[in-house]
Amino acid sequence: MGRAISNANVLAAQFETADFEGPFLASFGRPELRGAWIIWGGSGSGKTTFTLQLCKYLTKFGRVAYDSLEQGLSLSLQKAWQRVDMAEVGSGIILLNKEDLPELYERLRKRKSPEIIVIDSVQYLTKFYMEQFKKLKAEFPDKLFIFISQADKANKDPAGAIAKSIRYDADIKIKVEGFKAFVTTRYEDASKGEGGQDFIIWQQGADEYWAEQIK
Repeated sequence: MGRAISNANVLAAQFETADFEGPFLASFGRPELRGAWIIWGGSGSGKTTFTLQLCKYLTKFGRVAYDSLEQGLSLSLQKAWQRVDMAEVGSGIILLNKEDLPELYERLRKRKSPEIIVIDSVQYLTKFYMEQFKKLKAEFPDKLFIFISQADKANKDPAGAIAKSIRYDADIKIKVEGFKAFVTTRYEDASKGEGGQDFIIWQQGADEYWAEQIK
């Protein structure tokens, strides 16, 4: 049950944020590593590479579990893993091989379970609706869930009702297109230049793609 919080206590509340730096600070701001984020984009947009770049960076702040529901352990995923030099972070990240909700719950209930969980992709979760999304966040309020979504080909929005609902709820929303990540963050501080800037995933690919778009 909710409870009333005084005006003074709202203003005095302290929150733990991640001390991001460089391009991640410029794009994300200084976020809380809890709740939900969402990343979406079409095939070949740079979405997997960006997600793994982000995973690698997040190992500075907590242990990451990458739940590959769509591909599992595969040659293409291994190549993407190698592309971002994931070996550099050692045991900071683990791959979950097509682990659906029951197994994921079991893992996260254990002591010293990963703090940051990437689910790739939300379309591959079995019977995952808004009720299940709320339950997952409520049971693990101190964990960060990053949901990866396919994109609707017609309007480039997240594909499907649950992905769209997660986008509305998410503290950070990231659309990937043409090797750029367009970040909308609730942790933006425009006065300091923190948050909201586009993140370049691959400079050459981005330059070529966006040059074609303006012809």
